[in-house]
Amino acid sequence: MAGRYDSNPFDEDEVNPFSDPVVRAQAGKSSYGGGFFDKNVPQVTTMSPLPHEPIFSGSVASNEATVDIPLGGSKELKQKERELRAKEEELKKREKELKRREEAAAKAGILIEDKNWPPFVPILHHDIANDIPAHTQQLQYHAYWSWLGILFCLLWNFICTTVAWIAGPGDVLIWLMGIIFVLAGYPGSYFLWYRPLYRAMRSDSALKFGWFFLFYCLHIGFVGLAAVAPPIFFKGKSLAGLWPAIGLFGDNVLVAIFYVLGCVFFSLELLLSIWVIKEVYDYFRGSGKAAQLKREAAGGAFRAAI
Repeated sequence: MAGRYDSNPFDEDEVNPFSDPVVRAQAGKSSYGGGFFDKNVPQVTTMSPLPHEPIFSGSVASNEATVDIPLGGSKELKQKERELRAKEEELKKREKELKRREEAAAKAGILIEDKNWPPFVPILHHDIANDIPAHTQQLQYHAYWSWLGILFCLLWNFICTTVAWIAGPGDVLIWLMGIIFVLAGYPGSYFLWYRPLYRAMRSDSALKFGWFFLFYCLHIGFVGLAAVAPPIFFKGKSLAGLWPAIGLFGDNVLVAIFYVLGCVFFSLELLLSIWVIKEVYDYFRGSGKAAQLKREAAGGAFRAAI
């Protein structure tokens, strides 16, 4: 078997001439100008590198100028800085102007108030703890309860007239009167006597105290009339008082009970209102505001006469 096949069938016939150490030595000498290579054959010299081509050499013609994209320099930064400074100065001027107006309004007695009452739909400003002096806060709270009391009484009166209209003893006219009492009593009680007292306690103004006494007396008169409810307006059934409650027991007991509760609520409001006006009057006289109000009234009459 060894005689029939070559030891390595892939061996080439030619032998590498550089495998001999003598030949390698001569070749090394000839590469530096002697020995193996012929001197008449020109030798390869070192070539200089090609110049760098532009990035867009394939897509941009050689005669077209390149487009410079400005990235923003120091001039633009300075211009933006000047614009920001101008805006900052303008904001400072506006802030100073607003502060000046607030101070002028405070000196003139104009109060800038935030609306916080009622909490679910703020339409009024009401903050006894921060607006009213500590020594009169309790008195203001009593007046506040009186105001909430008349609001509740008018709402209950509307419920009574609605029940009377649905059950039969009443008609649509007393129901409309119940709506009118609510629509007139809610803003009227606030603007005519509660807010004047609130501002009188806040600013210690004798004139506002006088305004409160005038309309609070009218309030007490209305509450007393509603508690009795004589047959003046639509046979008395437009107000949930004692008189219509007695008459309704023969027609409808349920409606009569509603009117009896209305009479109780109006009576409690009457007692509370009498107590409040007594407290306010005692404070008014004890603080010397009564004499001040007389002087202001006399001065106003004198100026009107002149």
